[in-house]
Amino acid sequence: MKTVARLTEQSVIGEINSVLDTYPYQPYQQAFAIPDLRQELISFVIHRLPGFNSQITDIVLINDDDKFNSFHNKLSRHPLEQQLHLQTLIHQGISSIIRDKSDWISNYLGEIVEPNCQTSHWFG
Repeated sequence: MKTVARLTEQSVIGEINSVLDTYPYQPYQQAFAIPDLRQELISFVIHRLPGFNSQITDIVLINDDDKFNSFHNKLSRHPLEQQLHLQTLIHQGISSIIRDKSDWISNYLGEIVEPNCQTSHWFG
């Protein structure tokens, strides 16, 4: 039996936005406004969802009954449990990326802020 389960990237992005809104602007929201880090977070979450093939981002093909049952057992049928699982993955991704890239983020955000904060040489 071939079953197609649609798990859209847009729903993951929407939930990421909701979760990030609960974090302070600096450094979390500011860091994940960087397109590369945002995409890394999206990939982190999507590739940890049960039944997702790492090469497919929005459609999961399940070819036989065993895989189908395994997929459904891993992904709860209760919407609240699904949302909590997704939020947990997002929190884990945020924590992991911030931890692993903290130096890069500090340097990147510092470069953005510093030009506006430098004193003017015009005053001597």
